[in-house]
Amino acid sequence: MLGPQGSFFARLAELAAERDDFAVLAADLAQSSGIGKFMRECPNQFYNVGIAEQNMVNIAAGLAKTGFKTFAATFANFITMRSCEQVRVNMGYMKLPVKLVGARAGIVNGHLGNSHFCFEDIALMRVIPNLVVVSPVDAFEAVKVAEAAAESDQPMYIRLTGKVNTPMIYKEDYDFQLGKAVNLKEGTDIVIFTTGTIAANGLKAAKLLDEVGISTAVVNIHTIKPLDGEVLEAYAKTTKLWVSLEEHNIVGGLGSAIAEYKAALKQSPPQIFLGLPDAYGKAGEYEWMLEENGLSAQKIFERIKDYFNQLG
Repeated sequence: MLGPQGSFFARLAELAAERDDFAVLAADLAQSSGIGKFMRECPNQFYNVGIAEQNMVNIAAGLAKTGFKTFAATFANFITMRSCEQVRVNMGYMKLPVKLVGARAGIVNGHLGNSHFCFEDIALMRVIPNLVVVSPVDAFEAVKVAEAAAESDQPMYIRLTGKVNTPMIYKEDYDFQLGKAVNLKEGTDIVIFTTGTIAANGLKAAKLLDEVGISTAVVNIHTIKPLDGEVLEAYAKTTKLWVSLEEHNIVGGLGSAIAEYKAALKQSPPQIFLGLPDAYGKAGEYEWMLEENGLSAQKIFERIKDYFNQLG
């Protein structure tokens, strides 16, 4: 299984074969970012700018200005942090429709250490005006995001988490719309709002909660900006506890976006934030790191159950 990165760029390769206005740029990490298939099948539409992420965003902006469907991709930590000013000016201020693709976001680069982790990117990208921020939950949704991005005239940050053989959430086709959340599981006591591939652990945790009598819904917030306020308002009326679940710092990410919205609601349940702590931790294998940070399915289940039981 290709995983979200490979699936995203494999679909782009299929789309690029049908038209000549596609351009994909990489910053020396094409193969590691899942761009291998595109690079082989669409060599005349692929540009490797080398280890020069800031320049890559500038070149992508220039191509977008001349009418190309432009995607600029590398590891999420490099493309969002090293290139932040270029993203702000070219994509935010000038509104050039570059699609910025942050591969291997979160802590999947566990063996490479903190320099290659990326759990600050949602916070950085969502505060830049005019950017759409998206993170698919599995490889199938990554394909949907690729198709939507290819048709969109808005600047976007596409956050790809997980690795190869990431669990598949979707077993059949569905209607994907940017800015519209998707209900993955129904429930009446708790709702877990989640984004990215950590959603698979959220679903497992929800089933464990059901088994102990706590009815738990799961909602895929694939588009973090603009946030789907309608789904939040609906669950504000029907549930007793909100949980935000993400492979991102608990500060500034999906949880913060939800809290900002719910602050203006007349009534809403309490919210707990499940994600990565606001600290730089130890490096290690991906699954071990999820466990250490309380993001395995069992740990998510235990943390939510304990908090819910305290509500009385």
